[in-house]
Amino acid sequence: MWWVRHTTLRQRALRPAFGARPAGMPPILRIDRAPVMPWRRFFCALVVLIAVCGATRLAADEIPVTSASLRVEDGEVRLTADFNVSLTPALEQALDKGVPLYFTIDFELQRPRMMWFPEKVATWSITYRVSYSSLTRQYRVSSGPLGQTFEALGDVERFIGHVASRPVASTSDVAKGVQYEAAVRMKLDVNQLPKPFQVNALASREWQLASDWYRFGFAP
Repeated sequence: MWWVRHTTLRQRALRPAFGARPAGMPPILRIDRAPVMPWRRFFCALVVLIAVCGATRLAADEIPVTSASLRVEDGEVRLTADFNVSLTPALEQALDKGVPLYFTIDFELQRPRMMWFPEKVATWSITYRVSYSSLTRQYRVSSGPLGQTFEALGDVERFIGHVASRPVASTSDVAKGVQYEAAVRMKLDVNQLPKPFQVNALASREWQLASDWYRFGFAP
């Protein structure tokens, strides 16, 4: 009908053009953003992927702790523990080339305290130096001035992975009826490797052999 068409045309004439601001209103401040280029997205994704892969690669191979216990004997607190040690192919090759490896076993004994940090009661550690002689075709494990030779690498792994009734504290350091928390671990000490191999240890998980702290309770 003619009046409907007339009203529609009048509304269109009064409607502001697209994008125009009504009179009396301040202009809108626009900030032009540079478009994200596809290569920038690809680069960011690549950086994230490298970081994730690097973190996975640097995760250390574990040395499982199969058992650990403490007992009081002859005025001493003695530790018995077993680790399932298995050298990686890279470490075996390093031994064959004459590179010595150092394995350290650490022990801590703490007394928990309410609303405060645990009290450290005793600490103990031992380091084994493992080497191989291509002349005698024998492995040697030494700790300080003492040493022992082995024919097979498996015997070496079992020897360094077994702690047999080692004194780690005195009975005067602990009190009867008190609950303590003990922890033991084993690791390849990469800081004692030759400098070029320390670089390899930072870049490859095969050079990072260690166990987590194995914690267990102890009550004298």
